[in-house]
Amino acid sequence: MCDLANGRQEVCKDSIGGLDAVYFINFGDFNPEVDVSYSATGGLEDMITAIANVTACFRFQLKGTNSYQETITSDRNNGTTFFNQELTITLKKQDAKTTKMIKLLSYGRPHIIVRGRDNTFRIAGLKRGMDVTAGTIAMGTEAGDLNGYTLTFTGMESLPANIIDCNTEAGLLTDLTALASFTTV
Repeated sequence: MCDLANGRQEVCKDSIGGLDAVYFINFGDFNPEVDVSYSATGGLEDMITAIANVTACFRFQLKGTNSYQETITSDRNNGTTFFNQELTITLKKQDAKTTKMIKLLSYGRPHIIVRGRDNTFRIAGLKRGMDVTAGTIAMGTEAGDLNGYTLTFTGMESLPANIIDCNTEAGLLTDLTALASFTTV
């Protein structure tokens, strides 16, 4: 059924845009059909309350120009709707370890948890993963130019990125039930 169940009031202007961090989980580290638990509260059935069997989660702190957006594509004639997910991140300063991680991210299709500056956490590429579809490794021209990496990840899912039921990194760690700590680059 696709009928609405409730409306929405105009909200206060206390939100903030931007990203603080992203967390990469290797594709296949958990089964989205079995290992993901959802809220039982009416109206919040799409909110994730736990993800079991995650054995590694890699945290990348962000600052500056980074973005996440979803584009809804719906076609009445075909009866289809899907959500294009796009994450663009900039990682400053090059080194051999990060270059290797960029290579591995480009070869794989990780699930990506995106942490907004408003302390919301959502998971992009929950079922199909996210692919690196563009990127640069740049040293710049002038002294003030970027020496680092810019990566664009895209995914296509049948549902919008699920919000995870937490508002702190400690809460995220609790929701990733098998994980003891994050690996930071």
